[in-house]
Amino acid sequence: MDEGVAVGIFDRIERGVENAVDNAFSRAFRANLKPVELATGIKKSMDERSAAISRDRTIVPNDFLISLSSHDFEKISQWGELALQQELSSVAKNYAREQRYIFLGPIRISFKENRELPHGKIVVRGTSKKGAVAPATGNSASCENPILEIGANRYVLTGAVTVIGRGSNCDIPVDDAGVSRRHLELKITPHGVIASDLNSTNGTYVEGHRINKATLVDGNTVTIGKTQIMFWTAPETS
Repeated sequence: MDEGVAVGIFDRIERGVENAVDNAFSRAFRANLKPVELATGIKKSMDERSAAISRDRTIVPNDFLISLSSHDFEKISQWGELALQQELSSVAKNYAREQRYIFLGPIRISFKENRELPHGKIVVRGTSKKGAVAPATGNSASCENPILEIGANRYVLTGAVTVIGRGSNCDIPVDDAGVSRRHLELKITPHGVIASDLNSTNGTYVEGHRINKATLVDGNTVTIGKTQIMFWTAPETS
């Protein structure tokens, strides 16, 4: 992180919170394991190790490792691992929104075979891992932690630097053939959020004007390829 970068609410959390939300949740099911029971385990893990940092800010795990018996682990491929990960991520995001929970980073869900576990039992280990962006679970944008709206997805910037592009290693991958693999960088500084084009092929546009660098303001529209990005620093009123 560059010296002097603005410190947001996520960086003001006391040391030790990340360990405090590291949790193993286990549950046994008498009947055959179903995907809904994996969702229940994730929700329970979030509840059991939520960490309140203020009256209206409660952090929950965003990285989940689900251990299953050999018999149940085989079901993951039968159900479709990628589709299941996406569905469970949506469950976690929606539940966090309902409960007004906050994530420190992107939601990640992985599965592990544990031959010592009996059939029908799962262990969900939830950990809070900080990242450059996290799913936005509310409307509390700020200058330190702006919110981006890209299509149906909303993200809160939790790190000093966020890279957006078509590459899978970007902080926010965008599925758009007109977007370069590393297209746009957003940097939170004491003087505002700086948008920088990363020598992209088709350029970056702010309010219709092509830019190399620009300081974004609340309500700006950033366009890369055919993708529009809405930028917010003020909380939305409902």
